Amino acid sequence: MDVSEILPLESVYAPLRVQSKKRLFQEIAQIAASRYGLDESAVCNLLQERETLGPTGVGRGVALPHARVEGIGAVKGIFLRLEAPIDFDAVDRKPVDLVFALLAPGDSGADHLKALARVSRLLRDEDLCAKVRSTTDTQAIYSILTAGEASKAA
Repeated sequence: MDVSEILPLESVYAPLRVQSKKRLFQEIAQIAASRYGLDESAVCNLLQERETLGPTGVGRGVALPHARVEGIGAVKGIFLRLEAPIDFDAVDRKPVDLVFALLAPGDSGADHLKALARVSRLLRDEDLCAKVRSTTDTQAIYSILTAGEASKAA
């Protein structure tokens, strides 16, 4: 599964100014409502519920909040580069500034897990994360996140 399949350019945001995880989830929900036609309060609640199961801050300044949402036809992503890092209760206790949110249909099963694994592998690359952190240009960020896919398709 390629990142470009789940993340449209229009769903990359940088820099985003938020002060807390709760406010971040509200922003993600607003974006999901406008981009994907989802219920804003439902998305926000589902992200918060998922977070109570365990933090989705995976370390090195990266978070992968995700939820299964009714009303979405396929796994979709939203990428946010935060203006300033926020506390996210991450596994390494470091604040988060790169957020890749995933929203999946309730019955997505393997597709949800494949997308989560793909994004997790992608954002484990420290060089890639450094490049993303070096710019606020959304087109450049999108290009960085999807860079390996063009050569793979050729």
